[in-house]
Amino acid sequence: MTISSDRFDVGGASSATPTMTRGATVVTVDEPVKDLDGWVPLAEVARPHGVKGEVRLRLFNASSDLLLSKDEVLVRTAAGEEHEVSVERARRADDAILMKLYSVDDRDRAEELRGAHICARRSDFPAVDPGEFYAVDVVGSEVRLAGARIGVVAELVSYPSIEVFLVHADDEKGDWEVPLTEMFIGRVDVEAKVVELNTLDDVERQPRRRAKVLDALVEPADPGGRETDERDTSGTLRATEPRGLTDGGV
Repeated sequence: MTISSDRFDVGGASSATPTMTRGATVVTVDEPVKDLDGWVPLAEVARPHGVKGEVRLRLFNASSDLLLSKDEVLVRTAAGEEHEVSVERARRADDAILMKLYSVDDRDRAEELRGAHICARRSDFPAVDPGEFYAVDVVGSEVRLAGARIGVVAELVSYPSIEVFLVHADDEKGDWEVPLTEMFIGRVDVEAKVVELNTLDDVERQPRRRAKVLDALVEPADPGGRETDERDTSGTLRATEPRGLTDGGV
């Protein structure tokens, strides 16, 4: 099994600390990936930009351009409210993206979105090569050691020199940060959502922390009940009329 970095997005949230999810990791496996249709957070609203409603997004994967091509995103506010909102425009600004959302037309309105997560559907992600998967597809997987379950993958954490799986232990006595190397990772089965470890030698436990990736992933809404929605030939959910935050309020 080989493990390598790539430009693709993973789900997750980030803060100023290096202990939250950043970047993306692609792990080579033997089974194909099932397409998921849940919402995956790709960025956080850092602050307003200008006075006409644009917001500056802090990307969880700074090299990703996926949000530049989206006509509609899910905005998940810091209070937990969710709104599917049309994107009027989006453009690059170094490692960030500047985005104008429909109905967000002034700085005060943009300020209300500070800290909100901007999400895209998992099915909108670019296809990976055969035998590879997005790290977000492994979140929630059962973790086994010597055939016995010991916990679940809560998050992928990127450090400057290594990437690790944050594993929530079933005994609730703490977390493990398991390096994504062949020494520790024996097998990853995306279909069965199982990660088998070779060893936990020299991996120290640490106090449990909230896993923002695991908490942020939600089941997709059923588009069949929405009269205003339709899917184009690519399978992407689009609104027949522009959607704004004022439709549901913030």
